[in-house]
Amino acid sequence: MGDLFGELGVGANGVGVAGVDEAGRGPLAGPVVAGAVVLDPGREIKGLKDSKELTPDQRVELAAAIRDRAMAWALGRAEVGEIDRINILRATLVAMRRAVDALAADVRLAYIDGNMAPAIDGCATVTVVGGDAKVPAISAASIIAKVARDAEMVAAAERFPGYGFECHKGYATARHLAALKKLGPTPLHRRSFAPVGEAGAQPALF
Repeated sequence: MGDLFGELGVGANGVGVAGVDEAGRGPLAGPVVAGAVVLDPGREIKGLKDSKELTPDQRVELAAAIRDRAMAWALGRAEVGEIDRINILRATLVAMRRAVDALAADVRLAYIDGNMAPAIDGCATVTVVGGDAKVPAISAASIIAKVARDAEMVAAAERFPGYGFECHKGYATARHLAALKKLGPTPLHRRSFAPVGEAGAQPALF
């Protein structure tokens, strides 16, 4: 991986620099979860890359290493109701801001994956398109966010059987769309998303 900004840990002035990314912007169901990570330059974490390029087992292993070795890490989220009320883009930015605000570190600069950044009090932001494949701290944020969200959707499969959340994690697979058509939406579904709204025209089981 090209190391665009070094390890993005604590700068020479002692101010923390965070990487921020989200998981769950595209699915039809579940929250959007953001991760924020301040890496410790003295504690290397090997294998950081875009979470989508890792196997589930690799992500889980790296997430544990990140939680153990990072100087600080945190998660933020926006719930389904917020997504439907303010739209997924704004909800994603809200989740990112919450993740940075939750960091147990004095963070004055955050590198954000993508081309839009949230407004964060006391913290400057820089967007990096494709940052999860370029900047180690953004990669780390992507990994912890995806692992946390995936685990939540696996648990949701037990509450709402028949949808296959444990497999697709809420994304619009053929199996998921068929279940929506047959069973209708659950409280986890984003009714502002067209396939869910169409399915919601029929009586739901939940």
